[in-house]
Amino acid sequence: MEQLETMLGSGPRLDDMVQILDADGRRHEDPQYSAYAADLDAGQLRAMYRDMVLTRAFDAEATALQRKGELGLWAPCLGQEAAQVGSAHALAPRDFVFPSYRELGVAQVRGLDLRETLPLFRGVRHGGWDPHAHNLQIPTLVIGAHTLHAVGYAMGVQRDGDVGTGDPTRDRAVVAYFGDGATSQGDTNEALVFAASANAPVVFFCQNNHWAISVPTTTQSRVPLVHRGGGFGIPSVRVDGNDALACYAVAREALERARAGGGPTFIEAVTYRMGAHTTSDDPTRYRDRAEEDLWRAKDPIARLRVYLERQDLADEAFFAEVDDEAGALAESARAYCTSLTGGPVEEMFEHVYTLPHPLVAEEKAAQAAYEAGFADEEDAR
Repeated sequence: MEQLETMLGSGPRLDDMVQILDADGRRHEDPQYSAYAADLDAGQLRAMYRDMVLTRAFDAEATALQRKGELGLWAPCLGQEAAQVGSAHALAPRDFVFPSYRELGVAQVRGLDLRETLPLFRGVRHGGWDPHAHNLQIPTLVIGAHTLHAVGYAMGVQRDGDVGTGDPTRDRAVVAYFGDGATSQGDTNEALVFAASANAPVVFFCQNNHWAISVPTTTQSRVPLVHRGGGFGIPSVRVDGNDALACYAVAREALERARAGGGPTFIEAVTYRMGAHTTSDDPTRYRDRAEEDLWRAKDPIARLRVYLERQDLADEAFFAEVDDEAGALAESARAYCTSLTGGPVEEMFEHVYTLPHPLVAEEKAAQAAYEAGFADEEDAR
């Protein structure tokens, strides 16, 4: 540890948690990171608040749609809005994001129409969108697999010479978002090895929401997750994941360093999953109400709202306008979801591989023959 701290110098910290807005919405100065959030103006702070509220409204509506049988599954992000929205606001347009299946707030900030997340969970499409439209990869359902994809992409960026040029229109970085459970996956640990070895311009943003389905973080790791990065020689920092300003600050520092050629960073955002892991999960079977109440008092949206009110950075008209927009978004999501229908069955064989693949062609032909058999039965009648 001493050797690692010497290597990091005045860089990211390991044990203490970065916080700028406390649970009561009071702003504190952090000697290392406050400067990265100092230039956030009223408009940017209001934009963060708006993105968080819209994310929660859409998330709540999607959860309700699944309960009504309109979606097959949904992975709520209730309580994690600050970690996602705050960090995503630090992204530059050319930065590329690899999300898991829960990063609704990141998608909101990147400009994706959130309704485009619904076809996958309704089971009517592969669940994709054009990743290059918003520099946002399609969600990865295999836990931790996309961390390797992110590092590979970052190594490609590095080999293209888009790192460390000093040209802000050229230099770019990559972010992989994942949960605490993914740190127990081999793919994630292999990604950390490759990132460290290649000094790749990638930020590993781990949202420690305390529960990998029903397994608590304390069972997954005997040390704080932030130390995982340090074990691979990657600068690491722990941040209050319910503090949008702190998440913005640590992500901005890590992204700027990555774009400049400083290599990877591991960020542990300590937050809490207020809802179920997915709608197939029952959290009451493995955690108690007292724990939920404790974290409910740290609500990230309420925290930022209190700060905006105290600093006269937003008025009641603004909050009412955001609430109205959130209601309209939820209504739009309902209408869009129920209008979604499946495409032709042969679509499932498209976009599996970049080039034609003999096994996929064989399976597509078998499916066509199977469907044709029903047509023959109809003709026989």
